[in-house]
This record gives sequence, structure tokens and C-alpha cells, in this order.
Amino acid sequence: MIYHIPVLLHKSIEGLKIKPDGIYVDATFGGGGHSREILSHLKNGRLVAFDADIDAMANSLRDERFKLLIQNFRFLSNNLRFYGVPGIDGLIADLGISSHQIDIPERGFSFRHDAMLDMRMNPAAKKTAIDILSEYSVEELSEIFRYYGEIRRSGQLAGRIDEFRKTKKIERVFDLVNLVKPLTGREGENKFMAKVFQALRIEVNREMENLKQMLKQTVDIMDTGARLVIITYHSLEDRLVKNFIRAGNFTGNIEKDIYGNFKVPFKQINRKVITPDENEILKNKRARSAKLRIAERI
Repeated sequence: MIYHIPVLLHKSIEGLKIKPDGIYVDATFGGGGHSREILSHLKNGRLVAFDADIDAMANSLRDERFKLLIQNFRFLSNNLRFYGVPGIDGLIADLGISSHQIDIPERGFSFRHDAMLDMRMNPAAKKTAIDILSEYSVEELSEIFRYYGEIRRSGQLAGRIDEFRKTKKIERVFDLVNLVKPLTGREGENKFMAKVFQALRIEVNREMENLKQMLKQTVDIMDTGARLVIITYHSLEDRLVKNFIRAGNFTGNIEKDIYGNFKVPFKQINRKVITPDENEILKNKRARSAKLRIAERI
């Protein structure tokens, strides 16, 4: 089984503008595809990789220039400081979920296989999707599905879950799939299910909060001229990244200092978002929603 096929590999590595003696971070190591390509461009440089999933350890690279940390990238700055990295020349993050995590039924990420509703990217984390479906109020569930899944009938969905859990705990994938099916409507079962599972996965793993924390830290750890390369897979991620690159915050509103100068830490390298071509999508269907944004530290 292929752990994960790296998306937009050559365009993202090109965007890093790698210096042979530079220091780089792969914030989402996964199967190591992006890391291997970065190392092939380094001579005396260093690469530090992060991944919250201990399964990624099986893909670690034997190279004295490389270090893999089984840590969430929200702890980026502290870990780099601990390992004596004062600043970096580039960071790449391939967000979302890996093919490995989707394809292992017992991880509970896919609505196509019956398993326990786990959905933790870090298996050591405490909260699972079962806990959310059992403990969250109808209002909290509705908000998750509306914001993270962009589901219009989020209140109706939350209410249906609440009725079901009064008689039976929602523990398995097919429990959730079967109670959700009547709400799929015109957009189709697969598309609706994908939104439901995406919303739960994001909440379980605190993905939006972690992304914000990581992006904010890049301002302090990236040297002038360093490249920030981010691949996103849904509109929520992409909006955060787009606004951060544009304005240095998550609202997208550019602020000024006391002298009237714009406080923008990055400049956009690609004004237009980069997407996979037809050939890449044919080879890897999970690449079809990918968007690549590149910025340079000012």
C-alpha cells in the first residue's frame, strides 16, 4: 500500500526556492515524498519534519541532515528552538489527511468502511468522533457541521443525531452513515457524507486552530526571503492561508502601523492559486481539490 502520493510535488518544491545550505521544515511529513525531494536539493543544509501520526515514523529517512519529530505542527517554534534551529529558509505544509489514514478502515476516516468512529490523526489524542457525537449539544453539533462542513441543513442534521443517540450510542461509521442518508438530498450521498466526515475530522483534530497557530509562528521563525509553501484541500483551509499571506492575519484586512505603513509580513509569489493539471488528477484523484499558495517573508 502506498502511504501517500505527494500532491503538486515539483511545483511546491520549485516554490520553496531551495538553497543547498538552507534550513527547511516539512510540517506534514506523511509518506515523506516532499521531504525526499527537498533533501535531493540540499548539500550542507538541514530538514526538520513534523507529523502528529506515529505511523509516519515507519517512513522516516536515514540521512544525517534530516530529523523527524512526531509532533503536531502547532508546536513548531518550541521544537525548532529546542533543537537549536534559530531560523528557517522555507516551510512546506501539505494539509488535510493522508491516503494512509483514509485507507486504513480502523482509523474511521472513511464513510466507505464500517469501523469505530475514531478520526484521530494522533492516535494518542483523547477525543474521538464518538465523544463528539455523544457529548456535544445540538447547538454545538449544528455549528460544527455548518462551519466545518458548510452544510446548509446543519440544524436538521444535528437534531437527527440527537434523536438517534437517545436510544443508541453512535459508535460506528455505518451507524452515522445510515442516520445521515435521508438528508443527502440533491447534492448526492457521497458529497454530503464527505462534508459530514470532514466536519467531524476537523473538530476531532482541531485542524483550523492548529493551522492558525502554525501560520502565526512562521512570522518569527522565517528569515527574510524564506518561502512559505502551503497546499490546501478545502475552502476553509484555503481562506485562512490566503488571508494570512495577504494580510498577516485571518480576516484578510491589512493593518497599518503608527506611521501608516502596511504591516504585511509576506509577499505573494503566485497571485493566482496553483492547481494540479489533468494528468496529475488522473494519476491521483485525491489531488483534484488541491490548491497551492506560495509566499516570501519580507
